[in-house]
Amino acid sequence: MGMMTEFREFAMRGNVIDLAVGVVIGGAFGKIVSALVDKVIMPPIGLLIGGVDFSKLAITLKAATVDAAGKEVPAVVLGYGEFINAVIQFVIVAFAIFMVVKAINRLHRKPEPAPAAPAPTPEDILLLREIRDALRK
Repeated sequence: MGMMTEFREFAMRGNVIDLAVGVVIGGAFGKIVSALVDKVIMPPIGLLIGGVDFSKLAITLKAATVDAAGKEVPAVVLGYGEFINAVIQFVIVAFAIFMVVKAINRLHRKPEPAPAAPAPTPEDILLLREIRDALRK
């Protein structure tokens, strides 16, 4: 029973719950960004380039074939279009996180300390000044 109590204390710590909430929100945000890139950003870019659907861009290394038993052997394909979409999604997510962190840092910025008062003048310097002023008279 001690292990269950220890696990419950671990799971109920604030930072573990915050992490869980962050993972759930991050997953949902990832889906939103995927939809944004796939359905909103890439179609106009593909249209400008000449009607290219980036998710379909691929290089076929070996075409699909049928083996001796009549079973279809799938093609070997490098899907670099999906990679381009993933890179764009990453850039968007990274930029959004950067903006959030920047806003949080601006809110939590510590006020700059007041300038320190000048150090008191040592007594020997004061005596030398008095001597100098006396000699001027």
